[in-house]
Amino acid sequence: MSDQPAPSDTARQQLDPAAADAVRAYAARTRADADRLAGVLEDIAANGLPSVEECTPWEELREQHLARLARQRPAVA
Repeated sequence: MSDQPAPSDTARQQLDPAAADAVRAYAARTRADADRLAGVLEDIAANGLPSVEECTPWEELREQHLARLARQRPAVA
């Protein structure tokens, strides 16, 4: 994505206030996720990888995530 503004000869469609707020909220969540990931990577760079005993197996993480998604999705009859 570019930091340059759109060309001035192209009119931009404005978002309604609710949509603009939703986009800002998404941007804030994405920024927070990126900051959290950067913190983890910096910790690994400074201290090395954690021991196996401190880690959660990926299968367990997958199951937790799938359960979280299932709770968010409405039941279909």
